[in-house]
Amino acid sequence: MESFDALFKQASALAEPVGVAAAGGADTTVIQALDVARRRGWVRPILTGDVDQIREMAAGIDVDLSQFELIPDDAGSAFAAVKCVHEGRAELLMKGQIPTPSLMKAILQREGGLRTGKTICQVVLMEIPRDDRRFLMTDTGVTVDPTPQQLTDILQSAIGIAHKLGESEPRVALMAATEKVTDLMPDTLVADELTQRAAAGEFGACHVQGPLSFDLAYAVDASNKKGIGGGVAGAANAMVFPNLLSANLTVKGIMYTADCRFGGVLAGTSAPVVFMSRADSVDTRLNSLAYAIRLVRGR
Repeated sequence: MESFDALFKQASALAEPVGVAAAGGADTTVIQALDVARRRGWVRPILTGDVDQIREMAAGIDVDLSQFELIPDDAGSAFAAVKCVHEGRAELLMKGQIPTPSLMKAILQREGGLRTGKTICQVVLMEIPRDDRRFLMTDTGVTVDPTPQQLTDILQSAIGIAHKLGESEPRVALMAATEKVTDLMPDTLVADELTQRAAAGEFGACHVQGPLSFDLAYAVDASNKKGIGGGVAGAANAMVFPNLLSANLTVKGIMYTADCRFGGVLAGTSAPVVFMSRADSVDTRLNSLAYAIRLVRGR
């Protein structure tokens, strides 16, 4: 799976920039990230929200907005940004300084939204330079307690994104607290069923294994010591978690304690959504932009 450095190079080689509509554009990190991406030739930026506040913030960080399109909208609304994507004026939606429920309300509107009928999930691309490892983690931000059908959608989204990031046969771990299938942990039963369906070819070119705990999915020495074989154990490049609690705790634990790089998008929508925390840095927003650009423009 390709590194963020590779994604940056590909974004810089675009023949034409990608239109990006940011909901909640009155945020200095959003403005700075889009300005850097614009100057690199990645994006054609659109900022929506309180235009006066956006101008004031841009002036405070010495960003020239003459190459930005500004569209007025209520500060807590994402409807104008979603409309830009729905109408084809932008290829990507970006979450700015706006609460997730407000963003989802605009995305999920029946007329003019970005619905596809699939479960919407956040897919984080995590890179650990120390180990030269890159892997996807989902769902880290949207679906609280997915049903088996929703988890199937999430699995398929992870596989599809891994393919777009250069993995011809993604190695997907279905995460749990144990590798043993037990009635006491219903998520292990679902993981086992999905593993069997993948083995039967239902999800295309991929290797799916579960249930697996994090150590068994990530570390080959752990899988060797426990005698857990298979094509995914110790080598997973995508991890699908059973619920939001386990996924969010794991991804944030890595983000705040490890030497890592990361970015996130929403999948299951008609266009990728650059989606991370409102507290994210400019660098993380650039990572997420490069990641999303790859999904819409390819290599």
